[in-house]
Amino acid sequence: MNWMLEGLASSVPHTRDIVVLSSDGLCMAQHGTDEETADRLAAACAGLQSLSAAIATEFPNGDGQMKLVVIEVNGGFFYLMAAGAGAYLAVLADDDVDAGLMGQGMRDLVARIGQHLTSPPRADQ
Repeated sequence: MNWMLEGLASSVPHTRDIVVLSSDGLCMAQHGTDEETADRLAAACAGLQSLSAAIATEFPNGDGQMKLVVIEVNGGFFYLMAAGAGAYLAVLADDDVDAGLMGQGMRDLVARIGQHLTSPPRADQ
């Protein structure tokens, strides 16, 4: 999966870090960052996707599912996209990133490898 993440980074200028995570915050793949940072980002994303799902339930005609979260901060952008049942794609990008190109690149990546990104719930042992 790493080469696919690298493809997103190379096709969207100003992409910094890419992390694929499970809904419970487990880093499944990463590009552009070290393991410790990827794990920290994955854990933060788990909380963010949970909050986003809670907000999604407030839309009466929606299905309660989070599709995409974008956060702009001083220094860049953060993107979090649903990528299959129990899996998410997170990207950090610099200020100069083309938001439309990033969104399209993430959608294309999710469509190509969505089945590989799906993370079944963990069973208690």
